[in-house]
Amino acid sequence: MSDRQELIMEAAVRVIARSGVRGLRVEKLAAEAGVSTALIYYHFKDRAGLIRRTLEFVSDRAGAYTDKAIATARDARGELEQMLLMELQETEQVRENSTAWGELRASAVFETELREALATSTRTWTDEVAETIRAAQDAGCARPETDSEAAAQRLTALVEGVSMRWLSGSLTLEQARELLLGAIELELGAR
Repeated sequence: MSDRQELIMEAAVRVIARSGVRGLRVEKLAAEAGVSTALIYYHFKDRAGLIRRTLEFVSDRAGAYTDKAIATARDARGELEQMLLMELQETEQVRENSTAWGELRASAVFETELREALATSTRTWTDEVAETIRAAQDAGCARPETDSEAAAQRLTALVEGVSMRWLSGSLTLEQARELLLGAIELELGAR
């Protein structure tokens, strides 16, 4: 991705986080990114392409900050914890990403063309979590009888819900993280 495309994607995440998908207007995005509307259309063809690419960008960006944390984990269970906890951190990038993700998910209720891309991103994340749960089981860090696929679905759904409660002020960051760690323990057993 070129520097200009990344600049546009970062601006798109900010606009969606603040104004929702329906508030994403090419003119507004151009002003936020400091580029021309023609450049946005050149790179992304149309608004639908821009929204799909923004969803991919949000997923890729989340993968980048979770991958860094996973590298420091001492075992597969720690990798799982870090993979999920990194979605709950007090940084502008995580706040924007999580808010934009919630807006994209809410818009998919009404914009059917967004559903497939969102389902693919969700499936990729859930598959990564399930794979990490299986690695924890193989290493003896998780109950062997845990259904890794079902646990991954529950845990990723919980992260999304807890994240929205934290971002909207219903939970503190500490409470959100404690709830998530408690859920991991319920799913995988005590350490």
